Amino acid sequence: MAKNYKKKTENKIVKLFEEHVRNKTNFLFEIEQFEEIINYYSVHNELKKALSACQSAEYQFPYSIDILILKAQTLSGLDQDEEALTTLEFAENLQPNEFEIFMLRGSIYSMMGEFKQAIMEYEKAIDCSEHKDEVYHHLGLVYQDMEDYEKAIDYLKKSISINIKNENALYDLAYCLDITDRKEESITFYKKFIDEDPYSSLAWYNLGILYVKLDQLNDAIKAFDYAVVIEDDFASAHFNLGNAYLQNEQYQEALNSFVRTMDIEGPGAELYYLIATAYQHIEEFELGLKYHQKASKLDSLYHEPIFGAGICLGKLERWYEAVHFFNKALKINTENALYWRFMAEADYKVGNLVSSLDAYEESAMLNPMDHQTWIDWSFLVYEQGDISKAIRLIERGLEELPETAELHYRLTAYFLANGMHKDGLKSLENALVLNFERHTELLEFFSELKMQKALFKIIDKHRKENL
Repeated sequence: MAKNYKKKTENKIVKLFEEHVRNKTNFLFEIEQFEEIINYYSVHNELKKALSACQSAEYQFPYSIDILILKAQTLSGLDQDEEALTTLEFAENLQPNEFEIFMLRGSIYSMMGEFKQAIMEYEKAIDCSEHKDEVYHHLGLVYQDMEDYEKAIDYLKKSISINIKNENALYDLAYCLDITDRKEESITFYKKFIDEDPYSSLAWYNLGILYVKLDQLNDAIKAFDYAVVIEDDFASAHFNLGNAYLQNEQYQEALNSFVRTMDIEGPGAELYYLIATAYQHIEEFELGLKYHQKASKLDSLYHEPIFGAGICLGKLERWYEAVHFFNKALKINTENALYWRFMAEADYKVGNLVSSLDAYEESAMLNPMDHQTWIDWSFLVYEQGDISKAIRLIERGLEELPETAELHYRLTAYFLANGMHKDGLKSLENALVLNFERHTELLEFFSELKMQKALFKIIDKHRKENL
């Protein structure tokens, strides 16, 4: 009830003020009423009207420090910085050592890029302030703007040491520690902070972010989980918890977190895409397709969910539709080698052999370091009966990736299929040295039991000799 009454009163005062201005009639308001009018206009971003109200207030109360500070704020908002500074100089002559004058002047100088002047003003504010944490926070932001992150960190830590609940300072400190790659120090700091204030959801959240960057996903999940237990409607914490679960291959938990995020802040293209990705991983391809399409409807240039829809359609053996979606994704992002590789597979599935070969070539040209492209491309050629060309393609791949065991195993298979046993044994030896465990890929390539037994004997002999 109080809130509604206040809103009505403010609107009534503003309306009365505007009537007097429009009719050019004389009027008298109390300072507090002028402050309400000016603040109302500022909140609604009507700064010219706010300035007009400041001038009317100044006419009635020429020596009011509060009105002069509001006027300076308004002038600064209108990019009239010099006039704002002149107003503050006049205010300081009337009332020296006023904290708000120094703070506002520091802010104006900072926005003007005159950082040394800004620092001087904030340093003046320290001596006359009851809120030193606020001053130290602003000093930290100035040094951050100057890219002097060491000093920024020092001042932000001072701010937090005075007011452990200053969550903005906590956020800015996380940024500075991250940009200086001091993640381990950050973790120590946040743990100490949490020991003193275990119910700071933002501290737990920032700790989770740091753990993700250090690839410590289980710790990240615990930290984000604490953040959402403390603050259930903390959407960013739910979102990042979902991402951590997704990276940790806990897909159902990821889904739950993303759905909770959507409950709090509503749908979004990225959120739909991540939900679709989680459904893909649990092989719910119809639902994955549904949410990929929802994402692309919200953002038609967001190519990842369009590609994802193609993946789901392929898994559902709806290859003609998959071709359509892969083409659509490639129109937006033509330089994506992965998209071309999946386009090649889909084209092959619908019988577009020439298009498939062209797509593989495009994929290999864009990213020759993707061994799977060389394997898939060569296998398509191999299936068409051109084993010599399949061998040449794998050899091209090995020029780029000479220590990739999968390519050596595949080359072994093609050599043996082409009757080139000496070359095959040499290639097999290379493959076994690089990665013995992947020899099963070679055994799976040949369905003939006789060939499998012969290969197993050679592989087992290598194993025993290298124990």
